[in-house]
Amino acid sequence: MKINKPESFKDILANKKIVKPPAYPWQDLALRIIDELKIPNFKRNAVFKVCKENPKQFIEKCLNDTKELCKEGESWKYFFKLTSKK
Repeated sequence: MKINKPESFKDILANKKIVKPPAYPWQDLALRIIDELKIPNFKRNAVFKVCKENPKQFIEKCLNDTKELCKEGESWKYFFKLTSKK
């Protein structure tokens, strides 16, 4: 069995993926929420909107409450219910 190794430094640079960091802290928070709650693609923009328009402490409290209270099912729906009750 042959292991594929890059031939040269040029090959390594050609295969390098560039990941841009979030421009604002709320974007990083939104990405973390999307990952932790397995938010579907069609609701990603709503997460970014909620994170942009509300304080970080409020969003983190909603996230923690969601993880604590919604153990099964679609927890992202519960997260949006909590954020809309402000």
